[in-house]
Amino acid sequence: MLPYVVQRLVQALLIAVIISLTTFLLVFVAKDPARALAPPDASAAEVEALRQRLGLDRPLLVQYGIWAADVLRGDFGDSLYSRQPVALLLAPRIRASAELAGAALLVTVVVGVPLGVAAALRRGGAVDLVASVIAVAGQAMPIFWFGLMLIVVFSVQLGWLPVSGRGELKHLVLPAVTLGFSVLPLTMRLTRSAMLEALPQDYVRTARAKGLGALQVVGKHAARNAATPVVLALGMQFGTLLGGAVVTETVFAWPGIGELAVVAVNTADLPVVQAIVLFTAGVVVVTNLLADVVVGLADPRIRY
Repeated sequence: MLPYVVQRLVQALLIAVIISLTTFLLVFVAKDPARALAPPDASAAEVEALRQRLGLDRPLLVQYGIWAADVLRGDFGDSLYSRQPVALLLAPRIRASAELAGAALLVTVVVGVPLGVAAALRRGGAVDLVASVIAVAGQAMPIFWFGLMLIVVFSVQLGWLPVSGRGELKHLVLPAVTLGFSVLPLTMRLTRSAMLEALPQDYVRTARAKGLGALQVVGKHAARNAATPVVLALGMQFGTLLGGAVVTETVFAWPGIGELAVVAVNTADLPVVQAIVLFTAGVVVVTNLLADVVVGLADPRIRY
């Protein structure tokens, strides 16, 4: 098991270095950092002096090394818009986005996995038909429209839940359902496909021949062996949910990194955009690594 973990860790580190280098170069491709930091009425000489003071006249490789060392210490620089440290702006947003992503993933697991299992057990039946309709609708339906419809029904007409904001648990319900429904079809279809592949296997037929109950056959034997692709998908989806909730956070005014990314792009706040890209990419790498390790522990075949 240890060689497998080391191999996956080395791969994750290489990917992290490539992502950090690409993120670092993002600022230079988009805009001159010295011109962005200088006052609007600064002369060319003042901009050049600022460039030398910030070390922007050094070779890019040296600048990357200094920047990477600062990032490892949690220093992402200062925002061009608010002039505050980017880390201070990002910290509360990360907590809000992690809260939303975790709740959305919970919705996906609680609804998608059982529905996928039921659709596989009742292939061609009513449950399978309902699951197929939900899968097609979830993939075809724009997420912002679904969120707005939830607001119209549960907030405006029924008055059960708040329209937007973050605070109490009830503020989390509509954004979590909206975001969770966006990835629910993938989880459900993967679960269904994995179960359909596992059910005809010899070990399942043997378990049935031994007289085990349906719950033991499905839960202990078929579902356990079918969990590998689902766990890998959930690992990738958490990173996607955490960094890709821009539309959901905008619709529900949820103060996460997605909403901050929209503001940063609109104001050309490159250090904030840079930090958000680096953070979300890092989360995807880490969650994928953890998912690979968990699957490797659960299924020895993966390690080989």
